[in-house]
Amino acid sequence: MTDSLLKILDTLKYDMGNPLLFNSSFFLFFFIVILLFYPFIVKRVQFRTWFLLLASLYFYYKTSGLFILLLIATAGINYVLGALIYRSDKKGVRLSLLMLSLIWNLGTLGYYKYTNFIFDTINSLSGASLPNLDIFLPVGISFFTFQTWSYTLDVYYRKLKPIHSFKDFAFFVAFFPQLVAGPIVRASYFIPQINKHLSLDKETIARALVLIFAGLLKKGVIADYLSINFVERVFENPALFSGLESLISVYAYALQIYCDFSGYSDIAIGIAAFLGFELPINFNSPYKAQTITDFWRRWHISLSSWLRDYLYIPLGGNRKGKVRTHLNLLATMLLGGLWHGASWNFVFWGGLHGLALVFDKWWLKRKIMEYKGVRILSAIITFHFVCFTWIFFRSPDFGSSWQMISRIFNTFNVQQLPVWFAGYRIPALLMVIGFIAHYLPDNWERWQERVLMRLPWVAQSLVLAFVIWILFQAKSADIQPFIYFQF
Repeated sequence: MTDSLLKILDTLKYDMGNPLLFNSSFFLFFFIVILLFYPFIVKRVQFRTWFLLLASLYFYYKTSGLFILLLIATAGINYVLGALIYRSDKKGVRLSLLMLSLIWNLGTLGYYKYTNFIFDTINSLSGASLPNLDIFLPVGISFFTFQTWSYTLDVYYRKLKPIHSFKDFAFFVAFFPQLVAGPIVRASYFIPQINKHLSLDKETIARALVLIFAGLLKKGVIADYLSINFVERVFENPALFSGLESLISVYAYALQIYCDFSGYSDIAIGIAAFLGFELPINFNSPYKAQTITDFWRRWHISLSSWLRDYLYIPLGGNRKGKVRTHLNLLATMLLGGLWHGASWNFVFWGGLHGLALVFDKWWLKRKIMEYKGVRILSAIITFHFVCFTWIFFRSPDFGSSWQMISRIFNTFNVQQLPVWFAGYRIPALLMVIGFIAHYLPDNWERWQERVLMRLPWVAQSLVLAFVIWILFQAKSADIQPFIYFQF
């Protein structure tokens, strides 16, 4: 073999230090190859499904290597258990099979994500010295385990009939746009799309392009630049920065995590649309929220709705009285916080949001949100509460969290603002652009879609090339992974 061929083969292999990401040049090559073949197979349903399934499995192999076997095993076990649950008329047998699904899904998630967290907690409480295990967290495990478990739950509750084809089920689990960081797609939403006739019109293409452009700019320009050039510096060493810098870094992180995660969701939804599939919206201008309840209807919608339908409601929801409702809200958000990461910081973050949701139950009964001034004030308070909780979400430990809060309240000096602007002109500009774009009316996006829809395909290609050029101008030496890859 020639050296060039060997290099190509090496590029096609999994590289732990360089996993496949949406914002990488290899993914652009990967997706272009798919689009080159796709027009010839899009109307041949079975061939199309096999093609996209194999492409999705390869995508996950390039992302996580041999953990592709875990993905296939998770799909296979839930597929079989779903069929057995549906066929059985005995409640005890059905419940036992559901527990097997729970044990596999939460067991694998718990082992890879929480083993060392449990060991560290035991060590800190008892003085023991349990050693940490060398465990690599598979990318996207929090998403595909929730996705497969929701399937068996829906079958158990007779909300869904089992899927007859394992190929279709595996495709539902592995569909590459949403595989590693959501949205968490339900079988009842996605499966009916697999065997339907697919066609792309100019409106769909325009919407897909707007979403992909927006996602790439959010992630590759705003989120990555703010992270590398400002946010990381402050959060990793809060004692070295003033209260003003600490406060601005909290606002910057609020924008960073939104642009990073919603950017991924935008790209995922846009790519799926290019292939003829629809994924559910995952973000809806969350910082416009007027209450925390409203925030969770806008932020990571697929997760919040999953927690509502498969945790909060089965716990009793709001049907068991006021006290039980409050406890259910707290339990749901505490577990939602733990889902985000194996750290007490995340649990505390979830607990704060749980308490805020309990407060909302009281606040919304006052029926004063009909006044415009109250809604504006409530939106401002909600945004700053969310920003406050992001401190615990982003900080490496509680000590750093409280240190940053202390810096904000004890060393804050607004007169340092001109100095900060002088030293961080580009982060300041990106923050202004990012927040203005976030608060623009919803019809702004629809206007962009209409403009792109009227453009000929050559002009659309030039717009895409311009976005890619901006990304190359703004990107750092190393491609930054999406934040939610670690969850």
